[in-house]
Amino acid sequence: MPVGSVTRGTTGTNRLRRVDRWIAAHPVLRRADDPLVVDLGYGASATTPLELHQRLRRSRPDVEVVGIEIEPERVRRAQLSARPGVSFRLGGFEVPLDGGRRPAVIRAFNVLRQYDESQVAASWALMTSRLQPGGVLVEGTCDEIGRVSSWVDVDEEGPRTFTISLRLASVELPSIVAERLPKALIHRNVAGERVHDLLVDLDRAWAVAAPLSAYGPVQRWVATVEGLRAAGWPVLHGRTRWRLGELTLPWAAVAPRG
Repeated sequence: MPVGSVTRGTTGTNRLRRVDRWIAAHPVLRRADDPLVVDLGYGASATTPLELHQRLRRSRPDVEVVGIEIEPERVRRAQLSARPGVSFRLGGFEVPLDGGRRPAVIRAFNVLRQYDESQVAASWALMTSRLQPGGVLVEGTCDEIGRVSSWVDVDEEGPRTFTISLRLASVELPSIVAERLPKALIHRNVAGERVHDLLVDLDRAWAVAAPLSAYGPVQRWVATVEGLRAAGWPVLHGRTRWRLGELTLPWAAVAPRG
């Protein structure tokens, strides 16, 4: 039997463009001998698996995407949209694939929001147990139109990084991402928790960088991230990723206390 619960199934065109772009540049996908990617819990339509394949094949023309859903009628409808490189099947966190194949990447977005925080670690462990050696689970959430997003990069040893991605032109305060944190963090945005400290410092650095708004939101964001790094936060990557509205830190920098 598939492992998991049926989600609301909400989806939409371009909703997951930010995480798709991040996966397309991920070293795991680029070096995989078998570039198989699973879109787990794709929802009520085939939109997000089809978009994922379109975006990933720019960097891996031989990529294959399998959409997995736990609700049979959604799978039946999606199969009408199958095409070379994109297929659909029934399943859940156990990630059933034919022939013992294992994905290089599993994307599970807006799936764990309905679960209890106590269920996250076991769900991560089950999904990562299905990955290729060196594979990665990308688990997170976003708003309905994909302007605010965050995710965790998880491998067989546990969570590695945490990423925020924002459409900078529509940002008033970057802490808006608090509404779209992954399930492992969304209830931890309280005083004394690391992710709360991060969002406080992020808003502060955004305010300090306000004079750069005259040069556009990208320049302001880059200065914000540089300000965070100067304040001691272990910010990863560089301006190429920052200019996309991204901020990535090691998981330890935001991990729940206790």
